[in-house]
Amino acid sequence: MRVLPVGEDALLVEVASGDEAQALHAELLRRRAEGSLTAREIVPAARTVLLDGVADPGRLGSELAAAEVPESPPRGGDLVRIPVRYDGPDLADVAAHWGVPEREVARIHAGTEFLVAFCGFAPGFGYLTGLPARYDVPRRATPRTAVPAGSVALAGPYTGVYPRSSPGGWQLIGSTDAVLWDHTRVPAALLSPGTRVRFVPVREDGSVAAS
Repeated sequence: MRVLPVGEDALLVEVASGDEAQALHAELLRRRAEGSLTAREIVPAARTVLLDGVADPGRLGSELAAAEVPESPPRGGDLVRIPVRYDGPDLADVAAHWGVPEREVARIHAGTEFLVAFCGFAPGFGYLTGLPARYDVPRRATPRTAVPAGSVALAGPYTGVYPRSSPGGWQLIGSTDAVLWDHTRVPAALLSPGTRVRFVPVREDGSVAAS
């Protein structure tokens, strides 16, 4: 674990993997909740955690540098269920990459409990982990100039849902009507780091399958 100063009152903690970043983020949130850590913001990314608004960054930096990262993040966060139609234009390509029928992609994906590792790219966009490494998929060789809002997509180890129409190179396997970002809602983002997520298939008649 490497701790770097950022400005006057922030620290950037670098770790070896996404799992370690998630575990460290969860532990820092726990410490802040119990009152043993003071930080205005704790922001995870793929392999880093940023602590902003730290009262004594020198002391905390030394403490973190000498500490060990927790083994794995807890699974006790809120659960969000997202209805999804597995109708994406890249579903056949993903099925071929996985070596399974298209319907099996839907079964595997909907049978997985995901965890929001971090957020970025666009307001409301969460990077969700949970699929085993054998289901990693490459990004498209040629990105699309416009991906529809609500597209459920895969890239590398992550699942994501596009909160608005934007360019993108992820593999599109489905679509949802869920609103990922609404500035009039509190909180505005449906997904936040640490949130558990299940994708619930929508049948052809529009009904949601039991989960």
